[in-house]
Amino acid sequence: MFNNEPVIRATKTESIGLVVVIVALISLCMIVLKTVPHIPIIVSILLLLGFGISKKISMNDLQSGMTAGASSGLSAVFLFFFIGMIISAFMISGTIPTLIYIGLHIADWPFYFAIVFVITAIIGMSIGSSLTTVATLGVAFIGVSTALDVSLAVTAGAIVSGAFFGDKMSPLSDTTNLASSIVEVDLFEHIKNMAWTTVPAFIISLLVFGLLSPGENAGTAAAQIGNLQQGLSDAGGVHWYGLLPLVLLLVLAVKKTPAILSLAVTIVFSIALSYLHSFTSLADLSGLLFEGYKSESGIEEIDSLLTRGGINSMMFTVALVILALGLGGLLFKLGIIQTLLGLIENKLKKASSTLVSAAFTAIGINAVIGEQYLSILLTGESFKRPIDDLNLARKNLSRVLEDAGTVINPLVPWGVCGVFITNVLGVSTLTYLPFAVFCLASPILTVIFSATGWTITKNKM
Repeated sequence: MFNNEPVIRATKTESIGLVVVIVALISLCMIVLKTVPHIPIIVSILLLLGFGISKKISMNDLQSGMTAGASSGLSAVFLFFFIGMIISAFMISGTIPTLIYIGLHIADWPFYFAIVFVITAIIGMSIGSSLTTVATLGVAFIGVSTALDVSLAVTAGAIVSGAFFGDKMSPLSDTTNLASSIVEVDLFEHIKNMAWTTVPAFIISLLVFGLLSPGENAGTAAAQIGNLQQGLSDAGGVHWYGLLPLVLLLVLAVKKTPAILSLAVTIVFSIALSYLHSFTSLADLSGLLFEGYKSESGIEEIDSLLTRGGINSMMFTVALVILALGLGGLLFKLGIIQTLLGLIENKLKKASSTLVSAAFTAIGINAVIGEQYLSILLTGESFKRPIDDLNLARKNLSRVLEDAGTVINPLVPWGVCGVFITNVLGVSTLTYLPFAVFCLASPILTVIFSATGWTITKNKM
């Protein structure tokens, strides 16, 4: 999509008007009417097609714009398929049941939500992938919270906060490498500079999740925990070697193995481990990887926890990703995004206004297009020259790209990450959004720091 050349350049009035209508339409349908986002996005696509036709643009050009937009997300689509399969594989190998079993041990500790946040942050930073963390450890914690009747909204908020802290600060993360490379800043200098805003956001999140945590015995009676653990054990899913696939995934991440290859190797290993305690025919295994794992323990609580995964479970997400990126492709083809970025760039005269504008641009691109990589790419490319003209160190910009780009996407209901997380955790984006404390604190802090000039550095003369 980044190389999707516009066939026209929409005017300022047209660009602002169309974007306002599209965001209002999607927001109205999702927030007020409680509809799935697919339909309002399709209506928005039809609106842009109508606008393009009125400008005498051929359907071939408009369709090529949609295709270019959708194709930019194909790597994410393939990743989603493998994540769907790894959830099923983690179920039969005992990885997720074992994680839930262990999680039940900490569920009665004080500050439960704070613990969820810290553990997902550690794993997220180790793996370097927020979505993989959500799909593995996040699923386990949602299972624990469901079983113990504690808030799923807060649980999901803690999971998302921890996973995206890890994604943001890990040298293994795609977004961290992208943000540093797009503005040509050393990776570890970029991570070090992000600590100025990330550490306070982490501390704020930890305190909030500690305060939101249930009392020591609220909803987590020892007898209930014991019954659930016994049920998991009786269902045959808890094994000491069940954590080995997660260890393998961590090792592959540290070795910087490509994500899809890491997932594929871990899936095969998980399936092989499953034969230590049960036999699954190739026909059943094929169905399991596509349709997901279906627990048939006879214990309702356990079955509801463990029935999930599979390629088919990702289809809702895949459809929305393709539609949202197709919409983004049209916005590029019609020159709407370029016009809006040009309006901002022409008014950048001060360090504070430039960095604040970069933050809101990254947030805006996430909200309109729903793609975090494009929010980083477009904002980075658009603001490099103004940053250089002001003699500011580019690490200031790379920090803003992550603070207002990477962590915003899971808060957008039609965004790639937001849709994926809702689908995997079963908690809607708007439900967990108020509790995704880290993702809310990061952009606020980067705007405050940018506006005040605190920790903003200039190039040495």
